Amino acid sequence: MRYSLGSRFKGTILGALLGEKTACSRRNQLQGAGTLKITSLHWSDMAIECASSLISLGKFDQQDWQKAKQQELTNLENSYEAILATLPVALFFHENPIKLRHNLLLAAQIWQNDLVVRDGILAVGYAISIALTEKLTPASLISQTISFVGETSTDLPQQLLKVNNLLEDGAGLERVQAEFSKEGKLSHSIAVAFYCFLSTIEDFRLSVLRGLQNSHRSQEISAITGALSGAYNSAVGIPITWQVMLVQANSTEGQVSSSRRMVELADALVAVWSGVYDLALHPVMVTEEGSALAPHLVSLQATAAPRVIRLR
Repeated sequence: MRYSLGSRFKGTILGALLGEKTACSRRNQLQGAGTLKITSLHWSDMAIECASSLISLGKFDQQDWQKAKQQELTNLENSYEAILATLPVALFFHENPIKLRHNLLLAAQIWQNDLVVRDGILAVGYAISIALTEKLTPASLISQTISFVGETSTDLPQQLLKVNNLLEDGAGLERVQAEFSKEGKLSHSIAVAFYCFLSTIEDFRLSVLRGLQNSHRSQEISAITGALSGAYNSAVGIPITWQVMLVQANSTEGQVSSSRRMVELADALVAVWSGVYDLALHPVMVTEEGSALAPHLVSLQATAAPRVIRLR
């Protein structure tokens, strides 16, 4: 593998956080200190709850997720944040397209009144899954994504197809901005995020910076671009200075670092997915008559193929 799966999981989460944080900081600078308050990342709280539920249950349970933060989930309605809140689902089921689609649709039911949000969850989730399995081919990603979204009444497939044509023509960022600047639709933001990612696919920093050029929608475009590029380039491809910036920003704001919590959960999420079994948590279950485990070995972990070693 080019990058470890754990690094790609981290890259997806860090990419989304950094994309949004960078856009917020830039808007703050442009509008002047004190004139713009950087909004709290409500979607990250939802993503944390989602990841925690997946880790605890070993599957996606919509009701378990909803009961934790019902009010906040409602507040995310009609927002790009809903796409980011479901990132743990895309990560956890990335290797199986059928399960991926099924569980993403279950998650999207929370925002059932917004079909663009549903299609956005499917599109971004699928693109991330392809990046994680190292099957991503830039020339075919958009057509594959449109097929995964399926029949829909929204204009997202048309917007993605437009981006695909622009990429084939070698269109620059200014032309893309002109094509998508007429309306501030979420479907347009998702399409532009795909352009920013695919046009500079090997460079996380440049992809996110291109997303920042869309002044009115930079926050959502940069966040989605960051998630896509982070999944493809992994945490290794994210500049250390940017990662430090995120830590410092959380410290300055006096917050309990949600970004650090999310990174920790990314590690746990890939562990549960891969079948890692923490012996220290279940010492009784690894000690049988005539086969006692030495105390100094209790902290070791056993690894197997996905889904082979599971909690009983």
